Amino acid sequence: MQANPTEQSLLLKPDRPVGIIGYGAYVPRYRLPASEVARIWHGGEGGTPVKEKAVAGLDEDVITMSIEAARNALARAGIEASLLRAVWIGSESHPYAVKPSGTVVAEALGATPAVSTGDWQFACKAGTEALVAAMGLVGSGMGRYALAIGMDTAQGRPGDQLEYTAGCGGAAFLLGPAEEALAVIEAAFSYVTDTPDFWRRPMQKYPEHGQRFTGEPAYFHHIESAASQLMKELGVSAADYQYAVFHQPNAKFPQKVGENLGFTAEQVTPGLLSPLIGNTYAGAALIGLSAVLDVAKPGERILVASFGSGAGSDAFSIRVSEAIEARRGKAPRTADYIARRTPIDYGMYVRLRGKLAD
Repeated sequence: MQANPTEQSLLLKPDRPVGIIGYGAYVPRYRLPASEVARIWHGGEGGTPVKEKAVAGLDEDVITMSIEAARNALARAGIEASLLRAVWIGSESHPYAVKPSGTVVAEALGATPAVSTGDWQFACKAGTEALVAAMGLVGSGMGRYALAIGMDTAQGRPGDQLEYTAGCGGAAFLLGPAEEALAVIEAAFSYVTDTPDFWRRPMQKYPEHGQRFTGEPAYFHHIESAASQLMKELGVSAADYQYAVFHQPNAKFPQKVGENLGFTAEQVTPGLLSPLIGNTYAGAALIGLSAVLDVAKPGERILVASFGSGAGSDAFSIRVSEAIEARRGKAPRTADYIARRTPIDYGMYVRLRGKLAD
């Protein structure tokens, strides 16, 4: 007899256990202080949402940064790129409107030609969308290893609130069988609705947003719904986790959503990078996870919940394994990239981000 759909679990859980085999981050070295944005646009009187943000150089884009992060993930995994069955990149700032970033990254890594590549788009949760797909590919047995990347070179309209926070960077995660993993993905849960809080029409250079509308009905509602349902179906609570990583458009939102879900500041702070590098959009939740994996101990649990405008959230429950101790040091830590910084002024930022119009 066929089971009643209402009695089935809504969790995204693969047929065979899947885990993170390797991970890697990348953050460009240039930093624009929020005080520079406030100096030009006479803002920030009530405080700025981040201290500074990472800015990509003239020779950097989603493709080049994805290659760097992916190489770090491969180094930690200790496998050849030719074994990858998928290279999927989530971003809202792919260099080409028509031409995949995935093929260039896969070629540079040495994963071609027997590999599936593709670009994912769901605003800031495009990276975790690729991660869910990689779980499915590996968990179904269609491929042993899959690479999911969340990376962005986000932009904000000059003078807009986003200009304070729209940063650059992200992370790559190589998924494979749980028995080889440095962290096992216990389950995931996705929650989406048509909530138009943020958008960019074709041929528009900068995105539009719904001001405060992006908070309660969008960010908070979706993350809280995804994370609470995940924990409910797993039979756990916030106290069962050592770390919680949330999408971080600023410093306040992830702290508040963590509090609403029952997490303490101590659980949220290790993965909260937005004050130092800004909102890396499709890479924000994933780079927070990479920072936590740099310090987490075997047996500890991590809850991750992304947010993508439009709107939706992917939540994951992850348990760290013994293998992390031996493989963590095989690539630069996320903190190493954050510490490697060169401050710039607003004029240099305008040049680097192509904000000068003809």
